[in-house]
Amino acid sequence: MKKYLSIVFFLMASLSSSAQSNITKTIKYLSGTDNENTVAWDFWCTGGRKAGVWTKINVPGHWEQQGFGEYNYGRDYVTYGKNFRFADEKGLYKYNFTVPANWTGKDIKIVFEGSMTDTEVKINGKSAGKIHQGSFYLFKYDISSLLKYGASNLLEVTVSKMSADNSVNNAERLADYWIFGGIYRPVYLEATPKQHIEWTSIDAKADGSFAMNVHIENPVKGAEVYAELSDLKGKVIGSAKAINTNGDTVLKVSTKITNPNLWTAETPNLYQVKTYLRSAGKSIYQTQNRFGFRTIEVRKQDGIYVNGKKVKMKGVNRHVWWPETGRSVNARLDLADVKLIKGMNMNAVRCAHYPPDQAFLNYCDSLGLYVLDELAGWQKAYSTKAGEPLVKEMVKRDANHPSIILWSNGNEGGHNFDLDDDYGKYDLSNRTVIHAHHRPGNAINGIDGNHYEDFNSTQKILADTNIYMVTEFMHAQDDGAGAAGLSDMWDLHWNAKKGAGGFIWAFVDEAIVRTDKNGMLDPNGVNAPDGLLGPHREKEGSYNAVKEIYSPYKIILTKLPENFNGSIEVENRYNFTNLNKGKLNWELINYNLPDDKDAGYKVMKSGTAVAPDIEPFAKGNIQIPLPADWKQYQALALTATDQHGEEVYRWVWKIQQNSQMVNILLQSKLKNPKVAVTEKDSILTVKGGDISVSFSKKTGKIIGLTNDKSAPISFGNGPVLVSGNAAFVSLTHKEEGENIVIEANYTGAMKAIKWTMYPSGWLQMDYSFTLNGKHIFAGISFDYPENYVLGAKFLGNGPYRVWKNRLQGVTYNTWEKFNNSTQTGSYPWIFPEFKGYYSNINWIQMNTVEGKFTIATPQDDLFVRLFDFYGLTGIEPHPQLPTGDISFLEGIPAVGSKLGLRITPRPQMYGPAGETNEFTGEQKRTLYFFFGLAPSDRVNNFVMPKVNILTD
Repeated sequence: MKKYLSIVFFLMASLSSSAQSNITKTIKYLSGTDNENTVAWDFWCTGGRKAGVWTKINVPGHWEQQGFGEYNYGRDYVTYGKNFRFADEKGLYKYNFTVPANWTGKDIKIVFEGSMTDTEVKINGKSAGKIHQGSFYLFKYDISSLLKYGASNLLEVTVSKMSADNSVNNAERLADYWIFGGIYRPVYLEATPKQHIEWTSIDAKADGSFAMNVHIENPVKGAEVYAELSDLKGKVIGSAKAINTNGDTVLKVSTKITNPNLWTAETPNLYQVKTYLRSAGKSIYQTQNRFGFRTIEVRKQDGIYVNGKKVKMKGVNRHVWWPETGRSVNARLDLADVKLIKGMNMNAVRCAHYPPDQAFLNYCDSLGLYVLDELAGWQKAYSTKAGEPLVKEMVKRDANHPSIILWSNGNEGGHNFDLDDDYGKYDLSNRTVIHAHHRPGNAINGIDGNHYEDFNSTQKILADTNIYMVTEFMHAQDDGAGAAGLSDMWDLHWNAKKGAGGFIWAFVDEAIVRTDKNGMLDPNGVNAPDGLLGPHREKEGSYNAVKEIYSPYKIILTKLPENFNGSIEVENRYNFTNLNKGKLNWELINYNLPDDKDAGYKVMKSGTAVAPDIEPFAKGNIQIPLPADWKQYQALALTATDQHGEEVYRWVWKIQQNSQMVNILLQSKLKNPKVAVTEKDSILTVKGGDISVSFSKKTGKIIGLTNDKSAPISFGNGPVLVSGNAAFVSLTHKEEGENIVIEANYTGAMKAIKWTMYPSGWLQMDYSFTLNGKHIFAGISFDYPENYVLGAKFLGNGPYRVWKNRLQGVTYNTWEKFNNSTQTGSYPWIFPEFKGYYSNINWIQMNTVEGKFTIATPQDDLFVRLFDFYGLTGIEPHPQLPTGDISFLEGIPAVGSKLGLRITPRPQMYGPAGETNEFTGEQKRTLYFFFGLAPSDRVNNFVMPKVNILTD
């Protein structure tokens, strides 16, 4: 009996499934589904590599990435002159496919999600319809009458890389990005009943009102449209229906839901609607869409509002990109990108300079990002004839994504004003249309999006009439801008009534794997390395700095005060979320030392803190319940996680002074004899323990280092003052107990340096110099051959390098880094970079082929510079570097932007943090040097007698 019931159940389930498939859309892929899952088609390329022969190509994909045709960057007409002709090869595709016999009588459409550029389609030798022009848009043809059912069919597609319509080329291809050819998004058949719902456009408001335009093909009078609303678990929350009395092609249904969970980037609550087409009491078609309840308002001279609350865009510009496959990607990559953007505490993305693939928008819906969906138009616009169908295709595909809050009609002058009112024809919610422009005075619909204004002009625009939502700023070529100066610019927008935030240019460095250049990664010189991440999503220094700057927990505390009692002031920079929705965890930590096997820290004690009840835009305090002995530990860490369990940021503050931590390095119970001193000709040599240091009596510089237990160290030719004058006068020495003290006397900005050699081998350097006025940097330098360096371990802020106007995004810790040759924005994209400026250094141990040597300071705020690097390429690398190879500095330069003045990057254009350092009076510093391995019998709990150090 059980067996019989099981058979009956199976048959009923099969019949139900069969019935369901007869009233829903059936998809049959002809290509693969993405860049990792492809199908081979027959292919012929008319020009360039592998031209003139039938072979195979994987679809979807660009033909350049499979060895065909020629490469072009969109600005090649600048590189090679205005008469340059772009490669205009065509690709001829053939593919044989079968259609099930039971599809007879259905509507069959062939769908192309994206093809570059002009695409002509034939089925069994007959045209499927008008040639499609436009690279980034979903288009389809009804091929029902051209098919052989239950038999083989021939698909022939001719794709022309350059369009026959010059306005399409101007809008899409003469652009500042890589341009390709080919069918790069999926191709498939969709089969539906003759009477079916072709598409819908939803308007779901924050008050629970729901309306939907249902677009019907082959409508039947008297048919009913029925919409069932539910949450994503299937719980029904409402319904609506309408009778098609007149056989209209568009029918509107509406209802109202009580207290729906609203969609925002912070709370991406989604619902679904199942829409049925019924005739004679029977469902003849069903479709389904996800949506969110939210209301978007542009309140002129005020701001952009979502659900009645003002929002400010913490956004980035994103191209669709993967180095191996160009603009052909997959859902896994889209998901990773959304997570990376959210990981920077961003809440918005501009889809520059064209609509993305659908999976990306789905993840913006479900994870929460505000989206600017943009029609292509890079400084030149589509003609009205070419643009009208493309607006329709874009909006039809994307209208139901709650993440899309604004439509963008082209970029930087690529705006056809005749198209502005087309968006509302297909978008029931009638979102505002903006222009992403770069010229003052081009505001539209109350929003000014002017690109690359500086700090001063931004202040003026924010005081003007329009809302200022800058659609490109902080141009991040190489290591310039990005987060450098962002804190000042973001505070302007946050605090200004009409400041609506902006979108950093750009998300990733667009370097393509060149199949004609042995697989080299090519960013086209300085044209495309503009990202906060490398081409394979390697995190550059700006990534974590943006994360800190955009943290909704705005914490300005940099050093613990003497009377610290666990209270930390915080401002809530969420738009919707109370801070009490998150979680806080604290740790008391001690740091690993240079001769410890591993870098990092040890957690000594930990616990939780109560997330404070602070509403958006308000301020309050976090109270950390510190134990009584908290001052015994070296640092305090605080980690905030949001209501979704994602880390917001981790802050670390030193508890102990630098001098306490340095004393741990200096302590030793070795019973060495007193320091020896010898003079030979113009050389003075002192020896402590195994280490000998030689000074020139003519220059005062270190000119030799030896160690009885290791190779000589090539560190020397210093100290050299990097700003100001210091003329050497004399070198003297004397005994002080078991120590030898050497005094180097100078005239100019630096008067004297006192060197003290201890029997342990530690060498102390006390120095001061006087500077007044503006200086790019200040401090001292030494030489050391970079090619001898294996890496470095240090206690300080890391692991990333910093600039004066990008001190954020680094954490105090013991870090270990291996030498690499990365110059940000170019091969080999190994991050973090090794060469650069590092902040708040307590000690640094250099690991070299000659052995290890360590430098430490008992004072705060030391910057260490490692070797030669640049932040931004140009006529000259920027910024200027100090002399020497390794520098110990009191101030470092800010980094500018490509979009400063073309000759001088002007870091100050992005705010006060970019201004040149201003020094007044005497600068004092003590450094300790150990030119060899640390003493092996160091005892951690041994306290060295206090040494004489120069203090402020």
